[in-house]
Amino acid sequence: MSEQPSPVPAGRQLTWPWFLAVVVVYLAIIQGLGALIGVDRGSGGSQFSTTESIVRNGVIPIGLSIVFGAAVVTWLGWWGSIMSYRVPVRRWVRFVPISMLVAAVLAVNYPNLADQPLTLVLSLIVITLFVGIGEELMFRGIGVQVFKRAGLSEGKVALWSSVLFGVVHVSNAFGEGAQAILQAVVVSTSGYFFYLCLRVGSTLLLPMLVHGLWDFSLISNTAGTDPETSPGIALPILLQVVLIVLVIVKRRSIEPATRADGTGPRPPTAHRTADR
Repeated sequence: MSEQPSPVPAGRQLTWPWFLAVVVVYLAIIQGLGALIGVDRGSGGSQFSTTESIVRNGVIPIGLSIVFGAAVVTWLGWWGSIMSYRVPVRRWVRFVPISMLVAAVLAVNYPNLADQPLTLVLSLIVITLFVGIGEELMFRGIGVQVFKRAGLSEGKVALWSSVLFGVVHVSNAFGEGAQAILQAVVVSTSGYFFYLCLRVGSTLLLPMLVHGLWDFSLISNTAGTDPETSPGIALPILLQVVLIVLVIVKRRSIEPATRADGTGPRPPTAHRTADR
């Protein structure tokens, strides 16, 4: 059977250097606007201590970054490709989004939230929702498409979109110091898990949901002026380690086994030579 040419992706082209420029503008909106209108939380204070600090330090800048990201996607004409990403994946990978959703729900510090004003809790919901939408739109949306359209294999698409996702979080060093470097490494692995969520759900909406809820569970432990950390916070940390080990062990069995013509299963040994 003769090989059929791959269809040309719809929309404009965006090379990876220009994507980096888009990311810089995206960061400038969040960090720059946050610095201009943000509330000084003082040395060592929680950035989620009051409704005002959450709205001014996060909701407004991140909200505007979403508008920017949406404008870029609209100009590129990529909404269809970004919102529906149909690349098969093996069934075991479903464990990633399911386990992350369960761990996030269990890790929410419900007692601490119950002690906070309703407006503060609502602002936390909004900011984590915005983070999930904005970061997934930029990295699992635009980023994945940029690397995919550049001809990279799925493995490299996952790698580079996740690495860039982690590197971007080094910008938090302006407010959090050296610990942002460690955060960037951890965030890179999280980015890979969100990529797997995209593969499992075949839609950007799933990683947006998982990402938002995951962040909400973590932030719920730092909300308020005098938060008490819940023991449940250990669950996402433990799961992160488990998922890292699981993906390392099973990294060669993420892609489904198909024949070269894409019509059915490959021979048992063929998947071992797949892209690494």
